[in-house]
Amino acid sequence: MKKHKTLIVLILTFVLLAGLLDGVASAKTTRLTVFYPSIGTIKNLQALREKGFIKIPQLEVVGVYHTKELTDYEEAIKYARANNLNWLSFHPVSAELSEQDIFRENACTPEFVEIIKNSDGLIFFGGPDIPPSIFKEKTNLLTVIEDPYRHYFELSAIFHFLGGYQDPGFKPLLDSKPELPILGICLGAQSLNVGTGGTLIQDIWSEVYGLNQLEDIVALDAECWHNNPYKKLRPDLNISSYYFHRLNLLPGAFFVKVLGFSEKDHPRILSSHHQAIDQLGQGFKVVALSSDGKIIEAIQHTRYVNVLGIQFHPESYRLWDENLKIGLRPDDKPDSYWNILKNNPPSLKFHQKIWQWFARMMEKSNHSGTH
Repeated sequence: MKKHKTLIVLILTFVLLAGLLDGVASAKTTRLTVFYPSIGTIKNLQALREKGFIKIPQLEVVGVYHTKELTDYEEAIKYARANNLNWLSFHPVSAELSEQDIFRENACTPEFVEIIKNSDGLIFFGGPDIPPSIFKEKTNLLTVIEDPYRHYFELSAIFHFLGGYQDPGFKPLLDSKPELPILGICLGAQSLNVGTGGTLIQDIWSEVYGLNQLEDIVALDAECWHNNPYKKLRPDLNISSYYFHRLNLLPGAFFVKVLGFSEKDHPRILSSHHQAIDQLGQGFKVVALSSDGKIIEAIQHTRYVNVLGIQFHPESYRLWDENLKIGLRPDDKPDSYWNILKNNPPSLKFHQKIWQWFARMMEKSNHSGTH
C-alpha cells in the first residue's frame, strides 16, 4: 500500500512539475524587431495589439534605427514613455555606413548578426523612395529622395539577412534561422526586392500607364489607382491619400496555399505608392498582382518561405478605427476604412489572417530557437 501511495505522489509531483515547466515555456518572451520605429509605426503596433491581431501575451518589440536617419526618434521615444508602452524599447545604431558599403560586410554587420540571433520576427515598414543609384539606375524627376541613411541601413540589413545578386557568394544570416518570419510593407516590400538585387519602377503612372496628368489618371479605371489622385487635385477637402483596390491572388501561391483563400477571392487592400517592384531580387517569386496584372502586389522568398513582401498597408491603425470618417473622392460621403473592409468580403478576414499568420510564425520561431 505504501508503495502505491509513493507512486501516486511521484506521479502527481511529475504532473505538477510538467505543468510548471510548461507555464515557464509559454511565458517565454517573443521578440519582434521593427525597423523605422516612428510615432506612426508605434501607433500601428498599438492598434494591432489592442485589436488582438497580434495576440502574443509576452511580446517585446525592439525598434531599430540608424542615428543618421532624419526621422526624429526622440519624439517617438517620448511618445512611448508618455503612453507607458513598456513592451517597446529602442536600439539606435551608430556604426559607419555608406552607399558603397551596403551590399557587403561593414561596420553594421555585428548589429545585424545580433538582430537575427535575438529576434523571433522582423518588420520593415513603409516610407519614402529608395535612391535609384542603389539599384544602378538614374533618378526619375518624380522620384523623391528624403532619407538616404534609412535606406542604406535597411537595405544592408536585408542583404545581410537574405543575400542577393550583388554578391552570390555571400552567406545569408537567415541560414541560421531559415523559418524566421520577415514582413516588408509597401516600401518594406520594395526594400526586400532591392536589398536582394532587384529593381523598381520609379513611377507607375508614367512608366506603366504612360500618363502624366492627374486628370488622365482620374479617368483611368480606379482599380488601377495605387494612390489617390484626388488628394493632389483637391487638397482643400478631407480626402484620403490612400485608395482601396482589389488583388489578384495567384493560384497555388502564398495567400491561397498558406492562408487558405481562393484565387477567385479579390480582397480590397489599402494602397498608397507611386513606385513598384520591377525585376525580382534573388530568391523571390510573385504571389499577388493588381487587378489588371500590371503591378506586383506581393512577393515571397522561395528559400526562406516566411519572408513576405506586400505592396499594401494591412498595418495602418486607420483600418481599425470605426469612428474615423474620410472620403476617397470629392463627392463621397465620408466613411471609415473599417466599413470598407467589412462591406467587401473577404477583405477584413484577409487582413486578419495576414497578422494571425505572422504572429503564429513568430511564436513558432520563439519555441524552436533561443535568444
